[in-house]
Amino acid sequence: MLTRSCRPVPGALLDMWHANEYGDYDNDGFHYRGHLFADAEGRYSFRTIVPAPYPGRTRHYHLKVQAPSRPILTTQLYFPGELANIFDDYYTPEMLMHIEGTPPTSSARFDFILDIA
Repeated sequence: MLTRSCRPVPGALLDMWHANEYGDYDNDGFHYRGHLFADAEGRYSFRTIVPAPYPGRTRHYHLKVQAPSRPILTTQLYFPGELANIFDDYYTPEMLMHIEGTPPTSSARFDFILDIA
């Protein structure tokens, strides 16, 4: 997590949820949901699966990001190269993750830029 002047945002909260490998959300056991805080350098990481798309939506992660004592940013991260990206009304190319490798050992990167003075 970075400020607009590329300074780290330590302690920023990242809350994430996504569908499972079948495109379903678990609203009973709440699997594939969690939150974490950025470290002193604004870095964060998590390990999860690649969710399946579901009818009308492309593959994505839901996120809420919040710097300490600041408003919440609610957004989604998208996977590059997905054919369904162009048909998803919520898709925006600015929210594409940079992915290296292939599942199950791939890794993704996305730098959140937060509007903080």
